[in-house]
Amino acid sequence: MTLIQKKIIADMRSNGASYAEIATMLDLSRNTVKSYCQRNAIVQTAITKSDNYTYCKQCGVKFEIIKGRKLKIFCSDKCRTAWWVAHPEKLNRKATYNFICEHCSAAFTAYGNQTRKFCNHACYIASRFGAKVVF
Repeated sequence: MTLIQKKIIADMRSNGASYAEIATMLDLSRNTVKSYCQRNAIVQTAITKSDNYTYCKQCGVKFEIIKGRKLKIFCSDKCRTAWWVAHPEKLNRKATYNFICEHCSAAFTAYGNQTRKFCNHACYIASRFGAKVVF
């Protein structure tokens, strides 16, 4: 757990957020948040939930929610990009296709191109011009 996450947990908990809300926002386990709060005597002081602000998922900066607009998770494009670079496993890639190379018969996976025929450029060149594949 980072220092930024610890600060966010303390701030959100003191403003009335539940363990589950904090855990969802920070991508942590609910029990991790709960045990951290109990070990450090962080109590829920405000019972009323405030719906006019949230915290950046990357840097923890508190920013205002604009009513009638889509809920923002990040305070800026810089934070959004940094978070996605750090968490590539969270990408939900739906356009992944499995193929067999027409030249070397190797199985390969391609993202976003459902008409691909060759596993790499060397196989394409070998198939088109009749040269041997050198790996």
